[in-house]
Amino acid sequence: MGKVMAIANQKGGVGKTTTTVNLAAALGASGKRTLLIDVDPQGNSTSGVGVDRRRIKSTVYEMLIDHVPAAQTILGTEFENLYIMPSSMDLAGAELELVQQEEREETLKKAILPVKDKFDYMLIDCPPSLGMITTNALTAADTILVPIQCEYYALEGLSQLMNTVRRVKRQYNAHLELEGVLLTMYDGRLNLTQQVVEEVKKYFPKKVLATVIPRSVRLSEAPSFGMPVTYFDKNNRGAVAYRQLAEEILSHEV
Repeated sequence: MGKVMAIANQKGGVGKTTTTVNLAAALGASGKRTLLIDVDPQGNSTSGVGVDRRRIKSTVYEMLIDHVPAAQTILGTEFENLYIMPSSMDLAGAELELVQQEEREETLKKAILPVKDKFDYMLIDCPPSLGMITTNALTAADTILVPIQCEYYALEGLSQLMNTVRRVKRQYNAHLELEGVLLTMYDGRLNLTQQVVEEVKKYFPKKVLATVIPRSVRLSEAPSFGMPVTYFDKNNRGAVAYRQLAEEILSHEV
């Protein structure tokens, strides 16, 4: 059975989609068959791996609402061992539609169960909110990875996120664990960065990952070419950092 990891933070602009795309690509390049599940209505993970929206017949929306089998929504990408379950704007309305379903919090978990044994890793790119879609992702996940940007309001809203994680663990998914906290947009030259790192480490003792993701123009440019950074510019320090992150995540399984 594949490991399911939700990448979540209800705060926008923290590097959540960047992390999902580039970690998935790095895991794939390391030989792990990886599925990226895009449940963010903005669909940035979908376009970030070069998927032409005109190719898409069924998305996560059809899987959740119309009960289209998961296997029918999965597309291959041009990147090694990397597959995508694409998003669509229709997901923006799925929050309301899911409310009417029985066991609505477990819809995603049940939907992906038939394909779990086909992948080593399944990474879920969550929307920047704590609604029904994110609850579904956390209910389906084995672990949650929380990206936090090294900026002034880094810890803002995190208590709300962790309350949601505790609620999901208590009510729907007793096995949910924190994979780790990932520091993004890191610039070691700034005093503010060091202050944020210290704060985050106090808030999450022993759960801050050793890998940090630096600020990088190439990381920002890669999505507009529909490529993970490790394929766009493999020697870029952002690409190196995401390969190191993949190695760190893989070391957790040993």
